[in-house]
Amino acid sequence: MKRIAILGSTGSIGTQALDVIEANPESFELEVITANNNAELLITQALKFKPNAVVIANEAYYEQVREALQQEDIKIYAGANALCAVVEMGTVDMVLTAMMGYAGLQPTIRAIKAGKQIALANKETLVVAGQLITELAKEYGVNIYPVDSEHSAIFQCLVGEFHNPIEKIILTASGGPFRGRTVDELILVTKAQALKHPNWDMGAKITIDSASLMNKGLEVIEAKWLFGLTNEQIEVVVHPQSIIHSLVQFEDGSLKAQLGLPDMKLPIQYALGYPNRLKSDFPRFNFMDYPQLTFEQPDLKTFRNLQLAFDAMAKGGNMPCILNAANEIAVSAFLRDEVGFLQMPEIIESCMAKVTYIANPSYDDYVLTDSETRAKASELIHKIQSKV
Repeated sequence: MKRIAILGSTGSIGTQALDVIEANPESFELEVITANNNAELLITQALKFKPNAVVIANEAYYEQVREALQQEDIKIYAGANALCAVVEMGTVDMVLTAMMGYAGLQPTIRAIKAGKQIALANKETLVVAGQLITELAKEYGVNIYPVDSEHSAIFQCLVGEFHNPIEKIILTASGGPFRGRTVDELILVTKAQALKHPNWDMGAKITIDSASLMNKGLEVIEAKWLFGLTNEQIEVVVHPQSIIHSLVQFEDGSLKAQLGLPDMKLPIQYALGYPNRLKSDFPRFNFMDYPQLTFEQPDLKTFRNLQLAFDAMAKGGNMPCILNAANEIAVSAFLRDEVGFLQMPEIIESCMAKVTYIANPSYDDYVLTDSETRAKASELIHKIQSKV
């Protein structure tokens, strides 16, 4: 019986993780759930699952959550500090970090230092501070189990192969809703169009990242740290059907791939249940439903975010942190209709050129870099709006 804390239980990954836990009561026990602003759903989840503790990060909603749960035997906390403290609880065995963006970094660090096993759905943690996180995981003897479908696929392909060197990995990308579009066609795309992913049902931020291919860029950087790879060992291939989730090529030339329908519950369950494969009633893949699996090279000139991510990884230091912070601000602005789809990579590239570069950053450097980049990106967005 693994006792699980879910950071970000009201998001897409968090809600699906709760479904997995509910379907496997003999394997998992829910200890902690947290949310940022969605107090109503957090309350509903708490009443249903009866966790040991809940945290609402936005303290403005504390009274609402406390009043709703005051008759329950549930500890109720609020604020960012509480978010970090609950992962250290002695009753927690594994922490699923399903929070969105940079905000997941500090709680993940605290969980690692507390010796908790990590199921990582917050890719930004490794994008921002990959070297720091992997060194901490080694120091404290903590395993990091990937939840992203692509990284889960790589991990599954490596089981039984950990002693065999990797020649390269191939991350697959659906290409998003604008695959095949030209730059001219992307100038006028709308938020509504970008939010319609062809294969996956995800939150707004990650859906926009998928449309711009930034999500794949972040996954490239995450893969480098998860699997101890060089930059040259990571390749991206567009696979529109999203059936082959990723591949590993070994030194003998052999390729191993993990296949399945695009359903995040499978990698979530695999990460939570590892090393066991738990029985599920998930829909099964049928080759006859997908008689053709196709592959294309990604268009790095049209979808510049992916190239920017490769550039940030090559530069190293705090550059991936700059990339991530600029992207978070740019995507938020796009979702508020303040910038266009193609202006997002312009903002990111400008921040990468102007924000202070640090070759060997400390944790405090990452914090300052994130803050400086957000300010610079916001300034650029203000200039764009002033010209409209």
